[in-house]
Order: sequence, then C-alpha cells, then structure tokens
Amino acid sequence: MLNRMTHYARIALVAAALVATGCSPRATDSDAVRRGDESFALGNYEEAIAEYRLAIRQGVDDPAIAARVAHTYVRMGRVDDAGNYYVDAAARAPELTDQAVSDLMWLARSSFEEQDRFSMARAVETALELRPGVGIGAMALPLARHYYASGEYGRALPFYQKAMAEATGDAQPEIVFEVGVAHDEIGDCENALVFFERFREMVRPWERGEVDWYIGTCAFDLARDVRARIAGIDPRETRSELEQSLRLVDRTIAVGEPRNIQAAAWFEKGEILVDLQRCADAMEAFSQVRYADQAGSLIDRAQDRFDEIRFGRDLEHLRDGRCR
Repeated sequence: MLNRMTHYARIALVAAALVATGCSPRATDSDAVRRGDESFALGNYEEAIAEYRLAIRQGVDDPAIAARVAHTYVRMGRVDDAGNYYVDAAARAPELTDQAVSDLMWLARSSFEEQDRFSMARAVETALELRPGVGIGAMALPLARHYYASGEYGRALPFYQKAMAEATGDAQPEIVFEVGVAHDEIGDCENALVFFERFREMVRPWERGEVDWYIGTCAFDLARDVRARIAGIDPRETRSELEQSLRLVDRTIAVGEPRNIQAAAWFEKGEILVDLQRCADAMEAFSQVRYADQAGSLIDRAQDRFDEIRFGRDLEHLRDGRCR
C-alpha cells in the first residue's frame, strides 16, 4: 500500500510540475534536456540520446549538451559517436577536455578488457587528439599490435616504444623483432637493422632464420643505397661511404640470407673493393659469384670484371683511380 501511494505521489508531482510550466512535455528546449537527464539516470540511453539531440535541433547551442550526448554514447559503447561529440564539445569549451579524456580512456580500458582492439584504438586515438601524451598504461602493446596487424606500421611504432620501455622477460625479443619489421615496412631499413641485430643476439641460433633474411635484405639494400648516393664522385673522396657500404654487404654475406641475392652481394662487394683499390680482394669477391649462384646471370659479368683487373683489359674504363 505504501509503495502504491508513493507511486501515485510521484505521478502527482510530475503532473503538478507540468501544470506549473504551462506547456507540453516537449514544449521547450530545457524540457528536452531534463527528459534526457532523467532517461540517462534510468539507463534508457537511446531515449536520452533522442532527447539531447532534440534539444540541439531546437537550437540549444551549448557544448555541455554535446558532452551529454558524448557521455551517453560512451555508456552505450559507441566509440566513434562519442569521440565526434567530445571533439566538438571540447573545441567549443576547453574546460570539458578533462571529462572527454577521462570518458574516452574509460571506454578504451573497457574495450581492452573485452579484447575489442578496434574500439580500444579508436578511443585512445581520440583521447590523444584531445590531449597528446595521455598515459595509456598496459594498452601500449595491444595498441601497437593492433596497428601492426592492420598494416599501419607508422602508427604502431610509438606504441611499441612505450611497450618496450616496460617489457621484460620472454616478451621482449618478440617485441624487438616486430619493431624491426615495422621500421622495415615503412622503408626505414637503417633503424630496422638495429632492431634485427638486437633480436638476433637475444635468441638461440636455430631461431635466427627469419631475422637473418631481414638482416641480409636490409644490409644489402643499404649498401646499394650508399653507393647510389656517391655515384659519379671520385672514389678517393668517398672512402668512408665505401667502407660503410662494404661493412653492410659483408653482413649480408655473413648471415647467408637471402640465398637468392648472395651472388649479387659478392658482385657488389667486388665493385666496392675496386673503388677502394683493393684489387686482389676484388678479384676474390668476383670469383665467389659462381659458387654463390652457379646458374646465375652474374657469372659471366663477374668473370669479365675479374679478367679486367687481372689482365688490365678495358684500361680506359679503369683510369678513374680504381684498380689498374
């Protein structure tokens, strides 16, 4: 009986309030906001959204209403909608930034716990847009791997760096390797090589097959890039660059991978040694081409270069300071 009386009392209060305002439930903007707040408090989020958006359509130009919409979308788990409204609200009222970042990071952590990496990433992205440098804690590695798996290697790297700063034990080598691959995928072979070499030192010899392929490929590409940059310059003026190129191509040969470029690596080494005027060493490098790839197209070219040095053929070509 008491509950029923309380229920009727509430109805009477609501009716009295409507009479006092002298308007229908949807007559004013403030009514829409109030109804939205009531619906939110009862957990009726769809109704709350409808009322808040009604207020906006009726002309309420208040960023706090946009923040209400965003907060409701957060509770509904709708990341993109929440982010869009919070970005708008914070742009018009910077004091709402704290609420926006707090809500978005709450949503990110909830998505992380539910293993929803996409929603986690979208929430963190928007939080970082509003406040660069916000802490992400244990989500760093899952975020890095989300972007890595999506092929967004440039976006993955900053999160890998955060994860590496905290990683220990068996997880560390795997992270180091993934960072190397990410650098390689964005064309940064120089930094990739640093991480691949680090990974190689961390694992057992029989676990190095894949990383040796990456090391050999990166080192060879870098060696050729160095030579391309100094092409046409007197070798006597580029000795340090040539020695750098030689060290890189030697690394490709040392790891023996990829196997299909070993002949090209030996040939490249021969050309570098010619430029360094280490003629006997150059001849040895050219002679190794046939052993690296007995059916390859470089064998005849390597033999010609060997003969040019040994017998002094094509002297006009060799009068630029290289082997004579």
